[in-house]
Amino acid sequence: MASVLRKVRWYFKGSKEYTKSGYEKACKNFNAADLDVDATGKSFMITGANSGVGKATAQFIAQKGGTVHMVCRSKQRGEEALNELKAKSSNQEIYLHELDLSDLPAVAKFAQEFQQSGKTLNVLVNNAGCMINQLEKTADGIEKNFATNTLGTYLLTKGLIPVLRQQPKSRVVTVTSGGMLTEKLNHSNPQLDNVAFSGIAIYAQNKRQQVVMTEEWAEQYPDIHFSCTHPGWADTPAVQMSMPEFYESNKHRLRSVEEGADTMVWLCLADCATSFPSGEFYQDRKIEPKHLYLGGSSSSKSDQQQFMKKIAELVAKY
Repeated sequence: MASVLRKVRWYFKGSKEYTKSGYEKACKNFNAADLDVDATGKSFMITGANSGVGKATAQFIAQKGGTVHMVCRSKQRGEEALNELKAKSSNQEIYLHELDLSDLPAVAKFAQEFQQSGKTLNVLVNNAGCMINQLEKTADGIEKNFATNTLGTYLLTKGLIPVLRQQPKSRVVTVTSGGMLTEKLNHSNPQLDNVAFSGIAIYAQNKRQQVVMTEEWAEQYPDIHFSCTHPGWADTPAVQMSMPEFYESNKHRLRSVEEGADTMVWLCLADCATSFPSGEFYQDRKIEPKHLYLGGSSSSKSDQQQFMKKIAELVAKY
């Protein structure tokens, strides 16, 4: 019953805040000067940068002069986006890396090779994700949503922390979802083994897991600024493909990809963003609660630490 009530309250919250009209109301309080910055000489890695809010974020950063490392699952779509970004930004410091985040051995290898390359990194944006609505498993037998959204994000971030720590005021921005508000962390069974399969429920649980990881990393690595953000309900290819019914009923009020990417960009670039506490959840350039009021989704510190231990054990062999 608590889960059902959370979902109902979340939908009404989303209808008011996550839509285009919600963005238009929120942006009246934005300070335009926050993004009047020069990113020349700084390096940004963005996963899932070939489409949607990831591409919009890469575009904005490139136009500000930043070096952009696009991490994309599809080489073809990545190359198409790469050429477009270079043409629109007149910035040639944009590089493509082919990587499927569900391929955990490849993620670990990529992070290690980036470490060894001598390249610098100021900001990591964990944007890539998936909502697969039928049961699929990786070659290692891991459910694919969980492998991509949680384990891939965990492995990439942990693998790049040594690189990030070499730069002052480095940042990690993870793109989660307001849908995580409907889920309580399942600390004892993070992969939801032996639970009736639902792509939407697994995705929401993965996004709750990302929020917990962000909070825990903020404590472990105080020299890096960690944040996570919900882009709102944006008109992206991922939404169209993964949630066709939702898209059809809400497409008239979805945010543009640029509106969805706004807080991602702000967390990456704005000097004032790092003055806020590390480990927080953001929506429209402000800190938002990680749980619905009286929603019953909070977890103890012990439960969160148990979850982190299980995740570390799952990826230890990589």
